[in-house]
Amino acid sequence: MTVSVKKPSRKRNFGSGKHRPPPQFSREIAILYEDDAVIAVNKPAGLLAVPVPDSDTPSALSILSANLKRIRQRALVVHRIDRFASGVLLFAKTVRHRETLVRQFLAHTPVRQYLAVVRGDLPAKEGTLVHYFRREGMHQKLSSERDRKAARAELKYSVQRSLRSASLVRVALVTGLQNQIRVQFAALGHPVIGDRKYNPDEATERRIARVALHASKLEFVHPASGEVISVECEPPADFQSLLRALTAGS
Repeated sequence: MTVSVKKPSRKRNFGSGKHRPPPQFSREIAILYEDDAVIAVNKPAGLLAVPVPDSDTPSALSILSANLKRIRQRALVVHRIDRFASGVLLFAKTVRHRETLVRQFLAHTPVRQYLAVVRGDLPAKEGTLVHYFRREGMHQKLSSERDRKAARAELKYSVQRSLRSASLVRVALVTGLQNQIRVQFAALGHPVIGDRKYNPDEATERRIARVALHASKLEFVHPASGEVISVECEPPADFQSLLRALTAGS
């Protein structure tokens, strides 16, 4: 049985406490799915998934944890998405359920789909990208299969819409490395719009102030019931605005 959730069920006021600095984000985070074992939220772009050590910068985890503590529940990290990406982010509420979910992610069994706006027209309307990365500091560097310290990165993509000098693509992660989508499309010569980290020329982009990357769907096996849970959410306003700008006059 598959339980599908496509819209936020509700919003909850996740305050950060009266003695902390003013929050940089809305106090409301949309809850896409929640029960006694898990909670999935729609993380806004720019909000960290987890806290930075020795920093008071808000994160999805810290905001959730503060709120759930009031009702004697916890938020435990299962996976992460890029800080400047938006979309579905999953947490567990108990250690046992977290361990079950982490095993799924380590085995790459959850369905993880993203929407990305990339530069140019891709040579094929669908395909598979395979690269090898070696992490150096905060960056992923392209390497080769012969490199023993390199990790294999694989994704599948399909072009959803051709835009003006750009393409909207749906990406399904086969592996889940940090910055994977951004690095692989940059390596292909079609960087994600707004991605200054792997394509410095994106510093001139003015139609969107972050990476045009949205985690649109997450499908996993529920750690308690065994049901397949499919959680989806639509891209936010800035992503939609970029699409409109790239459609106008095309």
